[in-house]
Amino acid sequence: MAIGKESLEKIFDVNVSRWRTSISWIEEDFIVTRGYFQEDLIGNVSFADVVFLLLRGDLPSRDESRMLDAILVSFCDHGVTPPSTQIARLAASTGSPLHASAAAGLLAFGREHAGAIQDCMKLLQEAVKDNGEVSQLAREIVNDYLERDEKIPGFGHRYHSRDPRAARILELARKYKCMGRHAQLALEIEKVLNRLKNINMNIDGANAAILSDLGFHWEIGTGMFMIGRLPGLIAHINEEKREEKPFRKTLNLGDIEYHGKKPDRIMRG
Repeated sequence: MAIGKESLEKIFDVNVSRWRTSISWIEEDFIVTRGYFQEDLIGNVSFADVVFLLLRGDLPSRDESRMLDAILVSFCDHGVTPPSTQIARLAASTGSPLHASAAAGLLAFGREHAGAIQDCMKLLQEAVKDNGEVSQLAREIVNDYLERDEKIPGFGHRYHSRDPRAARILELARKYKCMGRHAQLALEIEKVLNRLKNINMNIDGANAAILSDLGFHWEIGTGMFMIGRLPGLIAHINEEKREEKPFRKTLNLGDIEYHGKKPDRIMRG
């Protein structure tokens, strides 16, 4: 016997015809975002404000707005060396449209590239649940990672011994009074690492700490990075299409070393 809609709703205790959301309310001639009429947001708040509104549920204070805007700017681009940029440009060189090339770049984000900020946010947010002294927490974290011979996410950089972006973000965080327990812990970790290994905080660590102090959950860390990096990817894709020859070659045959089985003939008959 077929089960009707009312029976299904009773079984699952839901209205199967509806999607629930607290993010937006759309009807004819009527658009609301997180409780604000969208026409009132347009021209009155910044893009960073709307990012904060969508992800946190309300508009930021003036200083929080400036802080998030600075963080998004710090994500914008880091040259051609990151895998995401190279992949986006390679896709563009094949003739893929802009949206497909940008998607290729975003899909290149993973644990080893763009994942550090989310991993660092998780580390800091879980650590501060312990009400112990931050200096002691920092020593325990560093010792734990060193014993496991693992890198602490958000610290150290392959190019920068002292990441200039991290210093600037932390300077602004002090100015805008957006530094809390997460940033204090990150700075203490840096002190210990610097003394033991001459390693400093990088931009991912600084942003992870400040975003955590702004109240963002670690699970959206990579998403925040994507918001900031997308304009840079689009710029690289546009440059590749306009200024470079199609079908970019990154390797010549002589650059590839085969280390598989030696070829053998298949004899038939």
